[in-house]
Amino acid sequence: MPKAFVSTDRIRSLFTEAMSQMYRAEVPQYGTLIELVADVNAGCLEHDPELRERLARAGELERIDVERHGAIRLGTAEELFTIRRLFAVMGMQAVGYYDLSVAGVPVHSTSFRPVDDAALNVNPFRVFTSLLQLELIEDEGLRGEAAAILAARRIYTPRAIALIERHERDGGLTGPEAVEFVAEALETFRWHGEATVSAKTYKRLHDAHRLIADVVSFKGPHINHLTPRTLDIDAVQARMPERGITPKAVIEGPPRRHCDILLRQTSFKALEERIGFSDDDGAIRGTHTARFGEIEQRGVALTAKGRALYDRLLASVRGEVQVVAGGAKAGAYDSELAERFKALPDSWEELRRQGLAFFRYSATPAGIAAAVRGTLPDDPEALITNGYLAFAPIVYEDFLPVSAAGIFQSNLGADQQQNYATRSNRDAFEAALGGTVQDELALYAERQTASLDAAMEALGLAGLQLKTVA
Repeated sequence: MPKAFVSTDRIRSLFTEAMSQMYRAEVPQYGTLIELVADVNAGCLEHDPELRERLARAGELERIDVERHGAIRLGTAEELFTIRRLFAVMGMQAVGYYDLSVAGVPVHSTSFRPVDDAALNVNPFRVFTSLLQLELIEDEGLRGEAAAILAARRIYTPRAIALIERHERDGGLTGPEAVEFVAEALETFRWHGEATVSAKTYKRLHDAHRLIADVVSFKGPHINHLTPRTLDIDAVQARMPERGITPKAVIEGPPRRHCDILLRQTSFKALEERIGFSDDDGAIRGTHTARFGEIEQRGVALTAKGRALYDRLLASVRGEVQVVAGGAKAGAYDSELAERFKALPDSWEELRRQGLAFFRYSATPAGIAAAVRGTLPDDPEALITNGYLAFAPIVYEDFLPVSAAGIFQSNLGADQQQNYATRSNRDAFEAALGGTVQDELALYAERQTASLDAAMEALGLAGLQLKTVA
């Protein structure tokens, strides 16, 4: 008799809940942040029935409260190779390639996440996963020492590896195996207050870059933030001080808009945590700063055309207005950002018509009734105008390299700005990964096309295309 396997969606949900509970115990301010975000989201849904209805129609309402993204930093190709296999047990795939070295952070990254609509609506858990670029450490001796330290550590439990292999061999895990897998996999992400290096080595790594010290000095890649999704990040930013939390000076990403685009993020400063070094069995004590709180607000995914416009507008502001920690310059940045982004349409219809964003299409009851009567218009755009074809924004599920670097830098210290001569390499990253990184724009385009095809099929107009679809 064949085994009854638990779905990857269920395993992902179990893991997300276990991760959240662990992080809440390790970082109490995370619990405070979750409560604040829940209050803000409840208020948004109560006062904006249109938003509630749109989320409900798209099947996205239930995912808001459980939605999280985490971030980890790995040290070796072998660690990245195995994390891909671990996340596959949870139905998560590598999507997007991010080069953070161009912003002075010595890593390149991907996001592990589910990719299809059904899985995303069950639980869109995503983990921004970075791989340290050891070649960016200029000190040859320190680079070799860091490589040796990383080569000697084992960040996965033997039982976790065995369960990953069982999943790959059998095609799934049973209920008890899934519960055991979650417990074993969680150990990789747990915080450890004992460094694996001496205080002297830690200082040398720290002086090279705080992030290098964070990756190399510990027995595993502790989760360094776990991010809830809010429906109003400006409200959360304004109310954080009321809960004893100090937010970063500016919200990363686009400005506040009527029609949200891409991703907006803010955070509170990284915790200064007590650690023991390997000298004298941990008798020498010190502090380490890495883990912080983050909040995000997600909007519509932009097409290549829309993203090019976004990148150009953002670069124009960042090139002229210095982003600093607080004061008038932070206000000037926000004002200038809002002014420049008036060049990007702030209505769903214009974003759709100009091919700037991705949308999910559906046949309406009125459209189906008109199809039965044989009274549908010949003009595809008239289907939308007459209410026969509806469209709704597809949520951006991925990340923005400039925003990610901005969050990293705000929690690493202003003195960490560096320009690395060597740049990250996607081919090398995929070789370490043991697979290809999926193109996020292609995934959004596939979802848009599939929804339009299904809608046209329902209207009896199979093959009819909208001229405005990007």
